[in-house]
Amino acid sequence: MNGNIKPIKRSRIRIALGKLFYTYKRYSEWYFTSKKYTKTYSASLLPEIIFTHKTPLFRKLKDVDMWMQHNKVNNLRIAAKKLNGIIINPGETFSYWKLIGKPNRRKGYVEGMVLFYGGFKAGVGGGLCQLSNLIYWMTLHTPLMVTERYRHSYDVFPDSNRTQPFGSGATCVYNYRDLQIYNGTNQAYQLRVYLTDEYLVGEWRTTEKPMYTYEVYEKEHKITHEYWGGYVRHNVICRRVFDINNNIVDDEYITENHALMMYQPFLEEHTKNSIC
Repeated sequence: MNGNIKPIKRSRIRIALGKLFYTYKRYSEWYFTSKKYTKTYSASLLPEIIFTHKTPLFRKLKDVDMWMQHNKVNNLRIAAKKLNGIIINPGETFSYWKLIGKPNRRKGYVEGMVLFYGGFKAGVGGGLCQLSNLIYWMTLHTPLMVTERYRHSYDVFPDSNRTQPFGSGATCVYNYRDLQIYNGTNQAYQLRVYLTDEYLVGEWRTTEKPMYTYEVYEKEHKITHEYWGGYVRHNVICRRVFDINNNIVDDEYITENHALMMYQPFLEEHTKNSIC
């Protein structure tokens, strides 16, 4: 597991040019390749729930004003409506950003928290990574194939009451850091996402009861003190595959994570705060 990473300082011009290049590269992929992107919605729900999950809308985070959390909820409501009910037919690819579109004020998005090079700032559409995190985590519990996902490069907030393995989310930046999911099965899958007063809730549904279930877990979790003085957090994400009789039929590697820690590790429990 190669996790010897070090912070890289880039100029604003370099960042802007890189963003421009990758943005138009993505547009080219969306509109000029043979990949078939999903675009079919259905108000009728497919009968079988494969996996469901929810994450809290509000968390107390160190040095983060609560107005960012409230604005995030506004942004999540708008984006969730763009994804709710989408059907991925066999042979199709789900693209998070192609379906949502560019978050801007004209569409009703407001400033929320955006993670930025190891810190955070206010940005229009901020908070949508909670939605991509949810979808990625749920997808790992289905036969659908994640074909594009980006890990968080920085571990910004310490853990508190974590229920999922570290690094089990998917960061998103319009439009070049996308979450893409391919349906290589012979049946349709449907995504349902919505908000309650307290939670962001998601489901993957399909037409027939699945043959397999999945257990996602981490291994080789460690924190290393690097030669340049900082700390890096590492792990490997895997999943066990069970048949209908609950027998393990496979144990699959999914991905590995390496993230620069933006806080001192081994903090006392009462000082910890976290995000999804």
